[in-house]
Amino acid sequence: MKSIFSLVAVAAMLVGANALAIEPAKLTQALASSDRSDADKELDAGRKPVQVLDYLGLEEGMTAMDVMAGGGWYTEVLSRAVGPNGKVLMQNSPASLARGTTEETVTARLSGRLNNVERVNRDLNDLGVAADSVDFIITNLNFHDVYNGNPEAAQGMLASLKAVLKPGGTMAIIDHIGNPGADNAALHRMPKQDAVNAARQAGFTIVDSDSQVLHSPNDDHTLSPFAESLNRNTDRFILKLTK
Repeated sequence: MKSIFSLVAVAAMLVGANALAIEPAKLTQALASSDRSDADKELDAGRKPVQVLDYLGLEEGMTAMDVMAGGGWYTEVLSRAVGPNGKVLMQNSPASLARGTTEETVTARLSGRLNNVERVNRDLNDLGVAADSVDFIITNLNFHDVYNGNPEAAQGMLASLKAVLKPGGTMAIIDHIGNPGADNAALHRMPKQDAVNAARQAGFTIVDSDSQVLHSPNDDHTLSPFAESLNRNTDRFILKLTK
């Protein structure tokens, strides 16, 4: 039995040795590339993608999934972060793609570029992604809409994502912090503890919920994220989860 444990330990060490964590300076340079839009770059100051992904432990070569990706701002960030040996799954439901100019935006973003991105145009309850196949999942500023609309649907979403995440993989939920008891559905926010409770109910382990990377002291959580005075700089939580 001891030899089996030793072999497992050696294998784990070899995997760790082959992992290549993202280099913040390298990713910063990649995000400054001239072939990335100015509109995307303007969002970097508030969203702090390099600091967030470094904190979450994303590695080059991983398979990452951007859930409810919308136009794909985070999809492109992930694409540059995981590199040519990695892969990014860009998930959007057919209904979300049909709203506004989302489909046109996604098509323009991917056309002839970001060759490590694979579109997943399917609903969250039918992802069509192999179980235990994804290293890293992120959903950015979306979970509040699902949870506030229907907590049971939020549990279904989390269950589907947990099924495709590898054991030991990382899932991140980023969202606008809301005050308990407020009309968070109208404000497009949610209390952090609600997200923590939902993740635990779905069977995730909370690795950390106290990151200050996206803390904004000027936001008292009473305004919509779209309020002009906030200039998109809301106070946000990051839940770092694992399976």
